[in-house]
Amino acid sequence: MAAALFIATGGAASGQDIAVRAEPPELTAGYDFSDTLGGFRIIALSGLGTRTDPIRIDQQVFAATASTLVIRATKPINPFAHPKTHATGTLHFDITAQNISGLPWIGAEFELQEMLGQASVYGDGLSFDQRRTGNYSVVSDRFADSRLDFEPFDRILFHDGFVDPGETVRFRFLITDLTPANLFYIKFDPRIPAS
Repeated sequence: MAAALFIATGGAASGQDIAVRAEPPELTAGYDFSDTLGGFRIIALSGLGTRTDPIRIDQQVFAATASTLVIRATKPINPFAHPKTHATGTLHFDITAQNISGLPWIGAEFELQEMLGQASVYGDGLSFDQRRTGNYSVVSDRFADSRLDFEPFDRILFHDGFVDPGETVRFRFLITDLTPANLFYIKFDPRIPAS
């Protein structure tokens, strides 16, 4: 496998650039997951995306600002097929993020985007399982509560907790895409203290 090399800002605390060597992400669940837009590095990836075998992403987050995960379908899209053979548009996530930004996090926001840089809207079919009620599938081990905002965008804000530099946090949530796209994005924005 060829490795990619990119330069990313090391965060407000460090004031320096960090060279990161990233191996190409593995294929799983009919999708390719990429950290090529910078700000974090995927260090482990597995799972089919089902409730019993979620997409498990271990990542190191070195930017204190927002970073974006690129998700691309690598198999034919069929919402009714098995995730071993198709991209289904239904993905359970279990993300472990290590904070190596040098700054504490007092919250964390995830935002879905079907077009890079533009928040998902109701008509695109992409959401944090908007069809269901309650947040049984939205949990974190370091943040006691979460808020889902569906309109005019699709976001989850985890709050009431903190993650110090060097510590890890785990997030679990479900993404559904009723009109599955070949390409979409998850923006991760750690919240840092104001002063």
